[in-house]
Amino acid sequence: MPTATTEGVRRNNLAAIMGILYREGPTSRAGLGKLTGRNRSTIASLVADLVELGLVWEQEPDSSGQIGRPSPVVVLRPEVTAIAVNPEVDALTIGLVGLDGSMRRVIRHEYQRIPTAAETLSITGAIISGMSVELAGLSVVGVGVAVPGQVRAADGVVRNAPHLGWHDEPFGEPLAALTGLPVAVSNDAALGALAEHEFGVGRGLDNLIYVNGGASGIGGGVIVAGHLLGGASGYAGELGHVRVSSSPVRDSAGIGGTLEAEVTRAELLDVLGLDRTDPARFEAALLADRSPGVAAVVDRQLRQLGTALAASINLFNPELIALGGFLAPLRACHPELLDQVIAASALAPSLEGVRIAPAALGPNLLLVGAAGLAFRPLLDDPATCARRVAAAAG
Repeated sequence: MPTATTEGVRRNNLAAIMGILYREGPTSRAGLGKLTGRNRSTIASLVADLVELGLVWEQEPDSSGQIGRPSPVVVLRPEVTAIAVNPEVDALTIGLVGLDGSMRRVIRHEYQRIPTAAETLSITGAIISGMSVELAGLSVVGVGVAVPGQVRAADGVVRNAPHLGWHDEPFGEPLAALTGLPVAVSNDAALGALAEHEFGVGRGLDNLIYVNGGASGIGGGVIVAGHLLGGASGYAGELGHVRVSSSPVRDSAGIGGTLEAEVTRAELLDVLGLDRTDPARFEAALLADRSPGVAAVVDRQLRQLGTALAASINLFNPELIALGGFLAPLRACHPELLDQVIAASALAPSLEGVRIAPAALGPNLLLVGAAGLAFRPLLDDPATCARRVAAAAG
């Protein structure tokens, strides 16, 4: 069995500290020592390395009411950033996200028709190029892209994004060529699951399901034993295509009677008499309208959603199901009905202790998830990635 090298141990220690700071926020040296099991001198040396790499800085703690000299607090540098990209059917959203979790800028580019993958690449490249003033003085680690479709994990090829009309479209490599930055691409709901697991309503839980309802249909992500369930090629978690009825109505993939076919934002907007609208206005209108027509649509959609969620509970035995996008206000219309439908179809032992809650990260959820994808190489190997970023900038 190979023994760990000194360099490998140090790399793992730096990654452990960065992971704690990324998930937990500013932490004292003493706190880092307790969480990692490393002694004071080792922590001091590791923090010094991270300071030199430009990834963290130290601030004096609040010493009021404490006896003795408290240890310095280690803070991630907000100048270390990632660019997050989320193409949807109605708009392209690009965010500039700090390593400390700060949302430095969000740009929403709306369009009248769905652009091709090539057009989306061109628009994305132009927007990022136009951010040159904002990016000056920042250490940009890379670009993370959240796509509403199936993405091949190995190379970032969008295999099937039916709402966008993209099929077998290379996206990661062309965007890297346009921007000169490393690019990682993944399914949007999977990234939403990771974001809620690390920072949102699923924080501290090891087994959860995230289900997102958006303009591009319904997607899902599953966290099992603290890790995202990816499957053989990264396609796992497509809960929107689970069959919930015998209806001939087909979803974006051409499959009839699925959750995505039966539960749609478009139908809710239509019955409410709304066109494309912002999430806050949609939620307010949905919760306020008690007309029979709206109630009938809400009732049917909740029953279909409950059927799918019960199946997912039986399959994955989660602690939590987090609902994002329009699914959260849909549930809020009649949570008791959703609970009843789930209870009627879920196995009783699997249902024990399961909590259903709205996603906590709000409209920036997918940008947070995409940024996390871009930050992953830095968190896994801080020294190597930071030196690469510095070399590219200099």
